Amino acid sequence: MTITNPTLTPPTDHRGLRAGALHTFDTIIMAFAGSAPAYSLGATTPILIGAAGLYGPAALLWCALPMLGIAIAFNYLGRLDVNAGASYSWVARALHPALGFISGWSLVVSATIFMVAGSLPAGQYTLSLFSDSAASNTWACIGVGAFVFLIMAALVLRGVTITARAQWIMTGIEVSILIIFGIAALVHGGSAAAFQWSWLWGWGHFGGMSGFAGAALIAAFYFWGWDVTANLSEETHDSERNSGLGGMIGVVGVFVLFEAFTIASNMMFSQRHIVGSDNLLSDMGDLVAPNWGGKVLVLAVVLSTIATLETTLIQVTRTLFAMGRDRTLPKIFGAAHPQWQTPWFAVVVVSAVSLVLFVASTKLGGVSTIMGDAITAIGLQICIYYALAGIAVVVAYRKVAFTSVKSAILVAIWPALGAAFMVFLLVQSCFGPNRLTGEELTIGFGAVLIGLAPMAYYWSTGSVWFRDPGPRLDAGAPVEPRVTPAP
Repeated sequence: MTITNPTLTPPTDHRGLRAGALHTFDTIIMAFAGSAPAYSLGATTPILIGAAGLYGPAALLWCALPMLGIAIAFNYLGRLDVNAGASYSWVARALHPALGFISGWSLVVSATIFMVAGSLPAGQYTLSLFSDSAASNTWACIGVGAFVFLIMAALVLRGVTITARAQWIMTGIEVSILIIFGIAALVHGGSAAAFQWSWLWGWGHFGGMSGFAGAALIAAFYFWGWDVTANLSEETHDSERNSGLGGMIGVVGVFVLFEAFTIASNMMFSQRHIVGSDNLLSDMGDLVAPNWGGKVLVLAVVLSTIATLETTLIQVTRTLFAMGRDRTLPKIFGAAHPQWQTPWFAVVVVSAVSLVLFVASTKLGGVSTIMGDAITAIGLQICIYYALAGIAVVVAYRKVAFTSVKSAILVAIWPALGAAFMVFLLVQSCFGPNRLTGEELTIGFGAVLIGLAPMAYYWSTGSVWFRDPGPRLDAGAPVEPRVTPAP
C-alpha cells in the first residue's frame, strides 16, 4: 500500500524566501556540497584511522546505514511540512515544542562551531597551494580563512540562485577530481597493506562497543551536511519530492567516495603516516601523479571547504529565520531582505559571531587540536537532532506505518534504527569506557544547554509557538496548514 500524505499549502509569499528557486539537481549538488567530501576526507581521515585503524571503512559503512535511515526520515517529514526550520518544526509538531527548539538549536550551534573550525583549514589549504611556509603561519591562515568566509557570506546574502550557481561550479569540479583520483588510487594500490574484506565489516576489531561508538561518532561527521536540502525546502520547486530526494542521493554518493579514499589510504600508507599527516590527500595525489597530483587534490579540498562553509551558513541562517518567524528568538531573525529574499539579519549576525569566535579559537591550540575537539563536539550535536527527527517520523506516520512492508521499512523500522543508533552513540560517548574528555563534552553539550536560556525566556513570556507550533504532524489524515504571523 502506498503511503498517502496530507497536502499542505506551500509557504506563502509573506514568509519572504524565494520560492521555487532550486530544482532537483540543485538539491543534489547542495547535498554533496553540504557533506563536503574532499574536506571531510582531508580533515577527518587521520582522526578516523586513529580511532578505528584499518577498519575506518567499516565505521563509515555502519554509520552510513543508519544515516540513510535519517535521510529517509527527513524525506518523509518534508512531505508533511515544508519549513525552512526543517527538524526544528518537524520535531515540535510531531513530539513537543521544547524538543523542537532543542533540535533547531543543536543545528545552530553545530553549524556555528563548524564555521569557526572550518575557516582555519580553508585558509591553510588555500595558502598551501602557493607556499608551505605561508600555510604554517597561523595569522596568515586566519586572514585568508576570514576573507574566504566573508565572500561566502556575501553570496549567501545575495540570494539562493547565485549561491546554487556557485555550488555547481565548486562542487562539480571537486567531485570530478575525487572520482578521477579515487579510481586512480584504487588501481595504483600501494605497499602498506593488501585489501581485506574485513576492513568493510570490522567486527571484533574496534575494541568493544565503546571503541566502535568512538569511531562511528567521527564517521557521523563525514556525512553531516546533506540535510541542507531540508532547510532550503521553502526555496525548492516541488519541495515535497525534491528536498528529500536530494538528501538521500547525497548520502549514498558521498558514502561511495568516502569508502574509496579510505580503502585507498589503508593500501597506500601506514597507519602511523595517516595519523601524523597534515595533508593526507596531497600525499595521496603525489603518489598517484607525482609533481602535480597533490596540488590538484588540495584544490579539491579548498573548493570543498569553501562550498561547505556556504551550505553550513545556509543551514544555520534558515533555521534562525524560522525561529525568528515563530517568535522563539528575536523576531528580527525572521526578517527577509526585500530584494534578495534571504534572511539578511541572520546572515550578518552569524557571520560576525563566527569571525569573532574564529579568531578567539586559535588560542586553543593548533589546527589539528581545534579540528579534533570541534569534530567530536559537532558529532554529539548531530546525534541529538538526527535522533529526534528519526523518532518524529515514526510518530508522524504511526497510523500508516504498518499498512505495507514498504511503509513499515521506510517510515518505521529504518528511521527508528537510525534514531536508536544516534542515541547509542550519545550514551557511549558520555558513559562508555572510552567516554569523551570533559572538554569535548563541555563543548558538545554546553553549547546545546546555552539554548535553554532563550527557550525559557520566550516560553515564559508567552510565545504562541510553544503552545501551538502548528497542527500535529499526522500522515493518517489531512490537516490544515498553520499560518505563521508576518515578521
